[in-house]
Amino acid sequence: MPMYMRNELMFPPYAIPMLRDLRGAEWRQLVDHIMSVPEGHEDALAFSLLMIRLNGCLSCETDGYRAMRGCIVCATQTIRRYKGGDKELVKAFKEARKEVQSFIHKQQAERKTPPAGLRDGGAQPSA
Repeated sequence: MPMYMRNELMFPPYAIPMLRDLRGAEWRQLVDHIMSVPEGHEDALAFSLLMIRLNGCLSCETDGYRAMRGCIVCATQTIRRYKGGDKELVKAFKEARKEVQSFIHKQQAERKTPPAGLRDGGAQPSA
């Protein structure tokens, strides 16, 4: 099977451990934390969002150079070449986490809101 056929369209969680030792102590601590939580945890989702943005996953083409090299190579190169410090990466992660938390809370609130016809104890709309 050609390599490009195994690529994801977005940053894959299995690539996270490969990024651990690419920067300083703050980065390692963040990656260690992310590796300790389940894939669906808001911190893991926020880390993936951070990496999707940094890597440019939304503009990656499956037959393009980056995709053919693979997600791990792309993410590794992105983190190694990142011009800011670990503090900036951690700050960007925290901003992504706020976005994820906001999205999750919004989704939970929408699920708790009954359909319009059932609000305030009203009767169901007739057919």
